[in-house]
Amino acid sequence: MRIALFSDIHANLPALEAFFEDLEARRVDAVYCLGDLVGYNIWPNEVIDEIRRRGIPTIAGNYDWGIGRSSDDCGCAYKTDEEKAMGKVSIAYTNEVVGDNQRAYLRTLPSHIRLEYQSSDEKMDVLLVHGSPRRVNEYLFEDRDEKSMVRIMEQAGATVMCFGHTHKPYHRILPVEAAGRTRYLHAINIGSVGKPKDGDPRGCYVILTIHPGSSHGSPDSLDVDLIRFEYDVEKAAKAVKDSPLPDAYADMLRTG
Repeated sequence: MRIALFSDIHANLPALEAFFEDLEARRVDAVYCLGDLVGYNIWPNEVIDEIRRRGIPTIAGNYDWGIGRSSDDCGCAYKTDEEKAMGKVSIAYTNEVVGDNQRAYLRTLPSHIRLEYQSSDEKMDVLLVHGSPRRVNEYLFEDRDEKSMVRIMEQAGATVMCFGHTHKPYHRILPVEAAGRTRYLHAINIGSVGKPKDGDPRGCYVILTIHPGSSHGSPDSLDVDLIRFEYDVEKAAKAVKDSPLPDAYADMLRTG
């Protein structure tokens, strides 16, 4: 089973179109979107419509939750007054341009998707969330304490947990000792299609491959491919520059 997972498009239609083009050559069995379709660029309606047209199962990101309810708070953790001021412009602009039908769709999105696979004696529980199982806007960075990450996953009943929100991809394999046996949990941040923050301006997504006979007792029971793809960054950056959105968002797209 090959599963494509993508997230954090943030109204970047050129990046989304390039993602779909890249995906066509990958021959996956299923596709899921982990949220944040809108915010920070000029195409929220077009991105939503494309996801809906393709019938892709999608969960709500924090930005989707806010815009769906016409809120002026996206649940983003801005650190400086300048970031907060730019964020206010972004959510105000998105609330202004998003259509009624698209806003209503955002309100219907679930908070998580749980998948169960059983190709051996052991069940593989795959949990898809945006931020974390606890909060849609909780940041699970790669340096999260191992005990904390394991606790979050065990409380959620997840062998494999996939999430976005930080826009920084990684895969952590977490060993858990119990009853004289080692089992392995997988924490996977799938990065961002439309607004990377890891110094690489290319879009990012994940293909998760679950093998026949996968076992909790093996760290290699699944493959996680972090895939980067090129897109027309300048087209997306120019759209920002020509809009009421802060020019800094255009520079962020160029630098990743």
